[in-house]
Amino acid sequence: MVIKNVELETVCGITSTIPENTMPEIAFAGKSNVGKSSLINALMNRKSLARTSGQPGKTQTINFYNINKELYFVDLPGYGYASVSASVRASWGKMIENYLYKSTQLKAVFLLIDIRHEPSANDCDMYDWILAHGFHPIIIATKLDKINRSQIQKQIKLIKTKMKVESDTVVIPFSALSKQGRDEIYDLIDVLLGKNQPEEVETGDTNA
Repeated sequence: MVIKNVELETVCGITSTIPENTMPEIAFAGKSNVGKSSLINALMNRKSLARTSGQPGKTQTINFYNINKELYFVDLPGYGYASVSASVRASWGKMIENYLYKSTQLKAVFLLIDIRHEPSANDCDMYDWILAHGFHPIIIATKLDKINRSQIQKQIKLIKTKMKVESDTVVIPFSALSKQGRDEIYDLIDVLLGKNQPEEVETGDTNA
């Protein structure tokens, strides 16, 4: 996959109507401060189109990025940030559920998990929630550069065990700093779009 053109096309708030797009959509979900904006920027080859922040909970909208005028990257609100009110957290959850339920073009959901830590209860709930909506989450284990290479397989096993993932769930370690894992994600997106035949994806034999 070669990304040539990127445009932030639609921003949906709590009261917005989900757009009826005609192109495939790839959604990105994850806990606040997991590195979701950094991943999306790395995939788009942009430094700051998707806003990054040291303050978790910054993304409060669903953002649709038009990629090459052939698909959308859909940035979903971060979840699990305790310092916002319960009503705000609930509204973000409703936004995500509304999108998963109403989108007719959603092809896959990438669920981001911090590779350094055991998945939280919110992470496990989100995985199960995505499954319940008929999708099979693809896990991106972020912040790969923060751990040693010798720890990668151990942490991936921890993620799979804690979240009780389905046996065929793909887990891709990713570093926003070195961009390791980006090519595997590109290849997977091409498969989802019907451009390439499925191949076995490496799930940890990378350098930190």
